[in-house]
Amino acid sequence: MKKALKFFVFAVFVVGILTSAEAQEVFQDAAPETIRVDSIVVAAPAVREIVPAQILADQQLRRLETHSVADAVRLFSGVQIKDYGGVGGLKTVNVRSLGSNHVGVFYDGIAVGNAQNGVVDLGRFSLDNVESVALYNGQRSAIFQSAKDFSSAAALYICTRRPVENRFRARVAGGSFDLIDGSVLAERKFGDKLSISANVQVINTSGRYKYHYSRPGGGWDTTAVRSNGDVRVVRAEAGLWGRTWNIKTYFYDSDRGLPGAVIKEDAAIALRNNERQRDRNFFAQGAVGQRISRLYSYRVQAKYANDYTNYVMPPSTTLRPVDAHYHQQEAYVSAVNFFAINHWLSANLSLDGQYNTLRAEAGELFERNFPHPRRLTALGAAAISLNLRNLSAQTSLLYTYAHDTSAVDRPMSKDRNVLSPTVVLAYRPTESIDLEIRAFYKDIFRLPTFNDLYYTDAANRVLRPEYTTQHNIGATWRKFLPNSTFASLEVSFDAYYNRVRDKIVATPTSNQLVWTMTNIGRAEILGTDISITQQLILGSQARKTTVDTRLSYTFQDTSGGDPVPYAPRHSGSVVVSLTWGRTSGKAGVVTGSNARARAENQWSLDYSFIYTGERYRLGSQTSANLLKPWYTHDLAISREFALRRASTKRPVDLRFSLEVNNIFNQRYEVVRWYPMPGTNVKLIISISL
Repeated sequence: MKKALKFFVFAVFVVGILTSAEAQEVFQDAAPETIRVDSIVVAAPAVREIVPAQILADQQLRRLETHSVADAVRLFSGVQIKDYGGVGGLKTVNVRSLGSNHVGVFYDGIAVGNAQNGVVDLGRFSLDNVESVALYNGQRSAIFQSAKDFSSAAALYICTRRPVENRFRARVAGGSFDLIDGSVLAERKFGDKLSISANVQVINTSGRYKYHYSRPGGGWDTTAVRSNGDVRVVRAEAGLWGRTWNIKTYFYDSDRGLPGAVIKEDAAIALRNNERQRDRNFFAQGAVGQRISRLYSYRVQAKYANDYTNYVMPPSTTLRPVDAHYHQQEAYVSAVNFFAINHWLSANLSLDGQYNTLRAEAGELFERNFPHPRRLTALGAAAISLNLRNLSAQTSLLYTYAHDTSAVDRPMSKDRNVLSPTVVLAYRPTESIDLEIRAFYKDIFRLPTFNDLYYTDAANRVLRPEYTTQHNIGATWRKFLPNSTFASLEVSFDAYYNRVRDKIVATPTSNQLVWTMTNIGRAEILGTDISITQQLILGSQARKTTVDTRLSYTFQDTSGGDPVPYAPRHSGSVVVSLTWGRTSGKAGVVTGSNARARAENQWSLDYSFIYTGERYRLGSQTSANLLKPWYTHDLAISREFALRRASTKRPVDLRFSLEVNNIFNQRYEVVRWYPMPGTNVKLIISISL
């Protein structure tokens, strides 16, 4: 009955929008133009984003180039990063306390998958060749997208560089914890129709840093060195672009120790710091798109991924040894059909198919009971977008079908058929003020992972999907004064209410070493996101000083329903970037081109402050589970030169950077019992020609 009522309200809402659109006689004049969509150039009518994204691009990413995507994302509002200890620890993203499994990660427009546990480690994606990182709550409102784009409660898009000129760059970084990080990037253009790029990165670190630990009630105080945090990483990528197509290959190989939880019992230190993990990830993906006529455009995407994980836990006094090998394969194909019906109305029909397999080798007993699951997932999405002078609206309906089978004769989870509606609205009250009011409603779910359903001794084959309902209302005000000292100011505010039903949790049985997966209760999240960005420009175009400020704040109340682990009530960040010196050429564009200003003799100073308030770990909201607030101050200074070459007019760009992270040596834990590094430094030298 509730579902029928929801769909009735949804239908009435859509009809109401269409009726108001029919009554309005003045439509927005959006002439067709050539736009870049996920690294493919496609001609289509211009459609503005209804739900704005939080974006880091251009100069902002250049200043974070030695970091991972996880380090960049933590500057966004409404985001919590779980970091399990230093360079070698797993790093996952959680948006508005919905959980990591509800965040879709897209690399050059195609989803990064992990059918085994549903978690994507953001630490494995470098910013070395990334052009932009964008986070959308709900979903990206650009209608020309695959069905997979509609299937998450939040979406993180990582877009790599597309060559616009012949270029070679080499970078080397060294610093605390015996860090050596080197990379090479080469880009080549062959006329206007073909370009190619290749990028290789190598990272090696011991991961050994000092940390301080004291007993909460007093009694002893210890300084120790973090062990088993060594990491060796090799990452290689290659891309080939045509006018209407692209191909990308990605390879990642890592061998790392897993820095375990630091637990003190009496006067002894119990460290479970002997696990190791080997990861080897490979994928090849491609896309082709073209505008056939004024009415119709299409895009086809395909991907093959092969992931291998080897987890090793040596013998201990309490646990049996483990040497587990996991092999995942994924095949994915998508067809996107875009219809530009007229200047104010467009539609999208997308069909996706995905096939996942998981094979495990972890001893005879495990393999005998493990079903080696296979999953066929079909997704279909239909969407309509209206773009009027003062009103924009989008409605979409996603259909998901999932069918699990076993490579051996084992009972499997039943098939799933789910419809998920979304409604997005944006309204501009007046043309004289750049103010936009927006709202969205989204009903979405996430399927239980292979580990949830089939992991030996912990699985539950009758688990229901985890359903999420999102409500959001917000506004953005912008002011641009190109010829003024106060060049730009943007203020954004969102209030949201999220509800998670049939939440999947792990609960212990009579044996603390054996847990089971169950659906229990619900989670309710009520919150607000506020962000303010400002740019000041002093001096002339040739010799100017630029001050960029970015402030983000999030308030969340998760008191309704079951406790949400690691959900802070207050969190936020402050980023201040100061640039001064001589430049020539045009500055880079945030979206699309990766062209950039030529630095004649330029300095930059960057400061960031990140704060996370009190939160509770797993369990009830008691003092024993309460975690103290943590905050860090980071500072970086860099200088960039343009060295002249007699043989060519093109300069050589040379850049020196010094980073000091956690300046005041703050002792903190992002995750309980996983201490983070204190003050650490990094020196980076890069050359581009």
